[in-house]
Amino acid sequence: METKETGFLLLIGENKGILYKICKIYQDEQEDRNDLLQEMILQLWLAFESFRGESKFSSWMYRVALNTAIVFFKKQKRRPDNKQLPHQFDRAEELSPIGEKEEQLAVFYKAVQQLGKVEKALIYLYMENQPYEEIAANLGITEGNVRVRINRIKNKLKEIIKQMNYEY
Repeated sequence: METKETGFLLLIGENKGILYKICKIYQDEQEDRNDLLQEMILQLWLAFESFRGESKFSSWMYRVALNTAIVFFKKQKRRPDNKQLPHQFDRAEELSPIGEKEEQLAVFYKAVQQLGKVEKALIYLYMENQPYEEIAANLGITEGNVRVRINRIKNKLKEIIKQMNYEY
């Protein structure tokens, strides 16, 4: 007989990649990613009884995890001990990528860090190949708005990457 806890852990285990990617998009530092991951799992557990199975678990999990990441991000920005590094520090270089693909990915994630919280959510869901209809439902905006915003975000990322003096 499967307990509530076992079922929850099984579903989280099957979909943990979603959580890791959201953490990577919303947080630069590993320690902050770990804190966000713990907060997302806590919020998912607290909200688990509200999951009615009307949508896929992964869709419900996206919604809860993204909302948690946005709130966490806002709280972190307000912390007085949260000092931003001078802009000349290039975290992509600190990662010491092994190959060209890893370097591209590091630059991309650094560019994504410069997006707004809703833009991050949109690009993340888009990168996960979520249908526009599902993205719209998850974020509470129209499907047409999703299409327009994703195109704008793509262009914005291209500009950010260009400003970083990096061309793919």
